[in-house]
Amino acid sequence: MLWLWIVLGVAGLIVLWAIVVFNRLVSLRNRLDNAWSQIDVQLRRRYDLIPNLVTTVKGYATHERQLFEEVTRARSQGLQAGTVHDQEQAENMITAALRQLLAVAEAYPDLKANENFLALQEELVGTEGKIAYSRQFYNDEVQTFNTLTQQFPSSIIAGMFRFAAREFFRTEDATRPPVQVEF
Repeated sequence: MLWLWIVLGVAGLIVLWAIVVFNRLVSLRNRLDNAWSQIDVQLRRRYDLIPNLVTTVKGYATHERQLFEEVTRARSQGLQAGTVHDQEQAENMITAALRQLLAVAEAYPDLKANENFLALQEELVGTEGKIAYSRQFYNDEVQTFNTLTQQFPSSIIAGMFRFAAREFFRTEDATRPPVQVEF
């Protein structure tokens, strides 16, 4: 009779452990979804700033049509991105296009002194910082989630309930320094 209680006790502990691991995986998955949502909010803010910035620069640099089309195309691709990988590619295009746009703006002293341009540039710099923070938070959560889904014995529960590893949100060139914006 004692062995029956021991077996039931061990089985109960295993079930309790499985419940704890499952709940932790659900919690981490929800944190990941929230972290991605925060990235999306900041990216949408960035996308909303881009047309205003382009319009402001257009007023001064009318012959830079190809650059304006490239920025608009990159923004459109970013808005349509559905996966982390698609979003990475779109963000790399947008970052490159914005670098070019801000470099062009450097050649126009009147534009650099324009209050609208300065305000938009400041908003963009602030938004870039928020995107970087959100991306870091998301990637930290991905690391925690992926570790839990891949470590034994929690990988058993993750596999049983189809908790798949998530993809990191990377930029194209992590060694490149941030965009330098001079006023």
